[in-house]
Amino acid sequence: MRIMFLNKAPKAVYDVAEIEKLLNSYASPGTRVEVNFPDDFEGSRVEHVLGSQMMLNGLDHIMEAPAIIRKIVWASENGYDAVIQSNTFDPGVDGARLCVSIPVIGPFRTTIHAVTNLVDRIGIIVPLAPHIPYTWRLLRTMGMERFVTGIKTLGVYGPDLKKRRQEITDKTAGLVRALVDETGAQAVLPLGGALIPYVVDPAEVQKMTNVQVFNTKAISIRVAEMCVALGLSHSPLTYPRGKLTYQDFVSKL
Repeated sequence: MRIMFLNKAPKAVYDVAEIEKLLNSYASPGTRVEVNFPDDFEGSRVEHVLGSQMMLNGLDHIMEAPAIIRKIVWASENGYDAVIQSNTFDPGVDGARLCVSIPVIGPFRTTIHAVTNLVDRIGIIVPLAPHIPYTWRLLRTMGMERFVTGIKTLGVYGPDLKKRRQEITDKTAGLVRALVDETGAQAVLPLGGALIPYVVDPAEVQKMTNVQVFNTKAISIRVAEMCVALGLSHSPLTYPRGKLTYQDFVSKL
């Protein structure tokens, strides 16, 4: 089984080989998870500028969606069995499902539905304050806001995150406890994969707090495997699609 793990931006800000090794450690024997990137596009600098201002508010994902969709169409024509959008806010996932028949997995929607199978009340952690209203809008779109007791922010973003691993781990543990004590959460879903699990292992935070902390990347990979193994994908009745090829997405009139 071959799964594309598609970054949202055209340029890596992490050690690709290291992250690919981590992702494959979550997969079953016989599955190969391959990190990939969309082609560069006009407006790709928006994420860098907003990130430098600690103002990642979802606009970067809107700008990235067309390039992500194009790459997923390419993946469907080049031997991939499924695609996982690496970003935990699921940019481009719905659009891509209107184009291809292979499973397209978004970590946020996938993980929150897995979590609600196990608990009734969920706390969410996001990297930055502007992510909070953005996350509530996504939850309303999914119809899942009633399960969420609160959203708290780490207030962390930028380069050299690994050097701050212990700081981020301790702060995450504190937020997990606060979500349980202050909002009544029964488990915690951390968004922002560049922080958790790429820097902080959610299993470690779970041990520190005795609260379930879910790994969005691991769950997404196992759900993608399940879909491929069982022949499941998004319904064409939910996501009706025309007959399009990759060439249609790179051609002009």
